[in-house]
Amino acid sequence: MPVYQYRCEKCGHVFEKTEHLAEHVSAHPNCPKCGSQSVQHAPAPFVAVTQRKS
Repeated sequence: MPVYQYRCEKCGHVFEKTEHLAEHVSAHPNCPKCGSQSVQHAPAPFVAVTQRKS
């Protein structure tokens, strides 16, 4: 499952939430710090971890 990063517009708290792709489309998480519903998706840098086989 992908991990999505959110930012609270009220207190500025940045937090992560693990969601299925289908859940992410309709997700409206509350801020875990202040409980606000004014939360926006905060794009995070993508990092791919690979393992080279020799």
